[in-house]
Amino acid sequence: MQLDVVIPTHNRAPLLARALESLLIAERPQGLDVRVIVVDNRSTDDTRRLVESLMPRFEGRLQYVYEPNPGRSHALNAGIDASRGDLVGMIDDDEEVDRRWFVTIAIAFEDPATDFIGGPYVPRWGSERPPWLGTAYKAAIGWVDAGPEMRQYGPGFDGLLMGGNAVIRRSVLERVGPYSTDLGRTSDGRLLSCEDRDMFNRVMMIGARGFYRPDLSILHYVPPERLTKRYFRRWSFWHGVSLGVLDRRRPAAVPYLLGVPRYMIGLAVRATIDTARRFFAPREPSRTFKNELAWWDLAGFFYGKHIHRS
Repeated sequence: MQLDVVIPTHNRAPLLARALESLLIAERPQGLDVRVIVVDNRSTDDTRRLVESLMPRFEGRLQYVYEPNPGRSHALNAGIDASRGDLVGMIDDDEEVDRRWFVTIAIAFEDPATDFIGGPYVPRWGSERPPWLGTAYKAAIGWVDAGPEMRQYGPGFDGLLMGGNAVIRRSVLERVGPYSTDLGRTSDGRLLSCEDRDMFNRVMMIGARGFYRPDLSILHYVPPERLTKRYFRRWSFWHGVSLGVLDRRRPAAVPYLLGVPRYMIGLAVRATIDTARRFFAPREPSRTFKNELAWWDLAGFFYGKHIHRS
């Protein structure tokens, strides 16, 4: 069985070095042939030099691909196009895989009925976690934890396969097509997202079978600049924009008001009421800020649904 691991990267050579080192020192089970594909998405730092310097240590199993079109989705598509393995794994350049990451993959895909797997993202904090940071918006910093048990994606489990820690059979990717290039982050500063959600939705629509595995773990670096309220507000707004763009394509089977799902409006209204009720109560910074972010979500969705064009 051959696994190709795709790593999209843009101007983060020091973090990429840690990601590649983690792949080098991870345990390799017999019967799993691993190749790594680094997709340089218009980097201007030492990314290419770093990859070339590590090629001898990978013994011919490290490939450099240059992708001139900006955006994570373009980079992922270029890496998938360059891959040849039965399995395609994806991690981001700011992550480090667990030492048994490859072992978990080999065990999981012994079952021919398993089409894809995902796992937790454990934060590697770049600075102290602020008191207002609860768990309601942990996706803003790429923090994923669905518990200690293996669970099947689908009804009864609201987990989402994230492209920073995912392994998918090539046959599935060939059926669903590439990542949507009008979603996902680009170098223009807009925090568009939901490319993973869109891919996950398409994978589930064809009836693919996948599992969240707590033993498929990665360590994800959270830089200090993402541990600010300003960043969370921007992320929430652009996440809402991305959801609005997706909704234009495939509206949900829920009631709408002014083109927005009524439940989103309800969440924002209830958040405001909750904040007002607690004005004279002991402060809970994480709860108050979570309530504020519900409005950024709503504003972003409205903008993405009715105004934004890529």
